[in-house]
Amino acid sequence: MGSLLLAVIYLIFVSLGLPDSLLGSGWPKMQEAFNVPSSYAGYVSMTISFMTIISALLSPRIIKKFHTKWIVIVSIFFTILGLLGFSVSTEYWMLFVIAIPYGLGAGAIDASVNHYVANHYSGSAMNFLHCFYGVGAVISPYIMALALSRAGWNEGYRWTAFLQTGILLVCIISLPLWKKNENASDDEEIKESAGIKETLKVPGVILTLIAFYAYCSGECTCFLWTPSYFAGTRTGLSDGMIASFGSLVFGGLMIGRLISGFVSNRLGDRLLIRIGIAVELLGIIMIIIPDTHYVFTAVGFVVIGTGMGPVYPAIQHMAPSNFGKRYSAAVIGLQMASAYVGSTFMPMVFGILQQIIGIGIMPFYLLIFAALNISLLEMAYRKIDARI
Repeated sequence: MGSLLLAVIYLIFVSLGLPDSLLGSGWPKMQEAFNVPSSYAGYVSMTISFMTIISALLSPRIIKKFHTKWIVIVSIFFTILGLLGFSVSTEYWMLFVIAIPYGLGAGAIDASVNHYVANHYSGSAMNFLHCFYGVGAVISPYIMALALSRAGWNEGYRWTAFLQTGILLVCIISLPLWKKNENASDDEEIKESAGIKETLKVPGVILTLIAFYAYCSGECTCFLWTPSYFAGTRTGLSDGMIASFGSLVFGGLMIGRLISGFVSNRLGDRLLIRIGIAVELLGIIMIIIPDTHYVFTAVGFVVIGTGMGPVYPAIQHMAPSNFGKRYSAAVIGLQMASAYVGSTFMPMVFGILQQIIGIGIMPFYLLIFAALNISLLEMAYRKIDARI
């Protein structure tokens, strides 16, 4: 029963990753259909992220009132509405309306499932969980590519909605499995969990939030700008090869989380984060080292992703042990909001900086956030240990 429930939870995170890559992969054709500039994708993406931030901040209250299984079902239903809504959109403005359920569903499910796994499963399970998120994010661009070759971008969203519907049906059928981890004491702890204002006063929480913000700023800068880095610093590369470099960091994340899934229970979250950031710094140094060929630099980006891999799930998993179950729901919700703020705005800030200074500053930009991440976390650990 426990293994079956964990399998369902992994499938839920596949569903969480599915919508995230569709806008980027489908936008070149969507832009033509709506007759808008290429940059207009950013406004839609920011709207989705804004709604995700709102739902993440509301998640502590939602978790108090509803069991995780119902939050999951409603959230997946919202993402299905968003996907179907995008598929029938004929005007650009319609995307902003549909972005509301699209984003709300993502934030609620992310925070609630992370909270559930952090309180009921090991660090190994948390790392594998985020690895499966990557599986979903990898699948959806291929769905969109197939749709573009056979029908159109609308079908890419529609086919993904059908796949999400299948996952929703599995979740509904598996509702009895959630009883394994249900008991009266857990319900009482959730009802007595702290709100956001009270949680922000706990020593170490704000430092952890800023550290999480720094991590996600660096991660999403890599996601958005890695191909542009190669285009701006290397010559003789084809457009197809440059585009393929967008998967380097993401592939590294998958590797890092897969490895962490096997060793996290033995190493513990804090040591895993320290090792991960050390590996990330090694990858940044590899990019800084002058190299006329692209292979060494490409390996550097994979190393960066591998180092980043365990950081996100480990920070989420140690919330109950660092701050106690009373505060864990609010902490994880705040962490999700911090993550989305960083991933929404800091890649855009880098875009402005690289226009002024040049794309070559990217490894130094990443270095700043890696240093902030580890230094703030170490400061948070001292405050947490002193409180305990």
